[in-house]
Amino acid sequence: MPDFDVAVCGAGPSGITAALAAARNGAKTLILERYGFAGGASTAALVYPWMSFHSNQGQQVIGGIAQEIVDALIELGGSPGHLRDTIGFAYSITPYDFELYKALVDQLLADAGVEIRYHTLITAVNAENGYIQALETAGKEGKQRISAKVYIDSTGDGDVASAAGTPFVNGRRSDGRSQPMTMNFVMQGVDLEAVKDYMRHNPQEFHTGSLIDELEHIPLTAVSGFFDLWKRHGPTEVPRDRILFFAGIHPGEVIVNTTRMLNYDGTKTADLSKAEMEGRCQVGLLAEFCRAYLPGFRDSYLVRTPTQVGVRESRHILGLYTLTANDILQARRFPDVIARSGYPLDVHNPNNDTLESNTIHNGDAYDIPYRCLLPQQIQNLLINGRCASSTHTASSSARLTPSCMAIGQAAGTAAAIAVHNRVQPTQVPIEKLQGTLRRQGAILD
Repeated sequence: MPDFDVAVCGAGPSGITAALAAARNGAKTLILERYGFAGGASTAALVYPWMSFHSNQGQQVIGGIAQEIVDALIELGGSPGHLRDTIGFAYSITPYDFELYKALVDQLLADAGVEIRYHTLITAVNAENGYIQALETAGKEGKQRISAKVYIDSTGDGDVASAAGTPFVNGRRSDGRSQPMTMNFVMQGVDLEAVKDYMRHNPQEFHTGSLIDELEHIPLTAVSGFFDLWKRHGPTEVPRDRILFFAGIHPGEVIVNTTRMLNYDGTKTADLSKAEMEGRCQVGLLAEFCRAYLPGFRDSYLVRTPTQVGVRESRHILGLYTLTANDILQARRFPDVIARSGYPLDVHNPNNDTLESNTIHNGDAYDIPYRCLLPQQIQNLLINGRCASSTHTASSSARLTPSCMAIGQAAGTAAAIAVHNRVQPTQVPIEKLQGTLRRQGAILD
């Protein structure tokens, strides 16, 4: 007999919602995580804030467990909820407290009866005849073997799926290059009133569409620009054309998203190591630039760098359907929808310092079909979050955290249904899956 009904591999945002959904729907569930805490990119890589739970028309398109987590953080004082994106790129962003999020997830998983194994590295995947038989893991006790009826790859990089033998594309199909990595960092002691004042007097210095005229009525949440200051004084070692940062939930706190490490492969240890070192070097240069040249930053100081570099893109596991850029831009609907997203295309060019973006038709939202979660060749596996089946360009939207949270809830729910009905994930009745998701708060319409 397998050790578990469902084994979730990775405790990032998609893994968390997958494990909660599987356990709450009656499956004996395990979650495995290499770090000593959950949250994945949202905690280990300081990928902040969550964006976006809404379409650009302002309609909320992501609910369910993701919204439950936001509501719980609001109650704990760990989030103000959904706020307008003052860059104007997305409709909303959702700030949150990194540490309260970690603790909240621990409690939610425990309350749901999920068995949590932190400090656990998956070292091998035993697959035969189109089925995963077991995972081999390493931890303080040494090597262990773990088996489940259904596995969910929530590693972001598709580590389990690729090790099991599923086909994939790494990065951009044409040349294998991926969107650049980024090392976010936290600064405190920033005078955001001075930043707002500079924005009001120099609107041409900021991203077109920034909500500068509304800053008297809404909080400053995000800033993209300082174009002239960057052009004149920005460190040439950082291949960007602007400064991008987001206001933290604590006074005087900002999370800077400006570093850019090009030409690294997130599936290679040597590349990750080089990107980490280059990232820390860029962080030092940027912190110095901010203090020296940006209004409001004179007394600021660096307080935190991430546990790991942020990886935007690596393996795209090939599923029974591959989400495309045209699907997103045309706000395409699918009969097997299991999640929605309203975030635009947001491609950080793998070759240079530019950003390529395109908005969804009429500011609408698009469907993510269940087939994107079903890998080719392996029957008892669901692919989840960033590594779900999408093209290089489409992934620039689908990879965003709220989208991954919604995908995770669908993956966990499907896994539980498959277990209870003694079928494989490909045989889960889509009407049953959609009905369960709707009853549990997911937004599919």
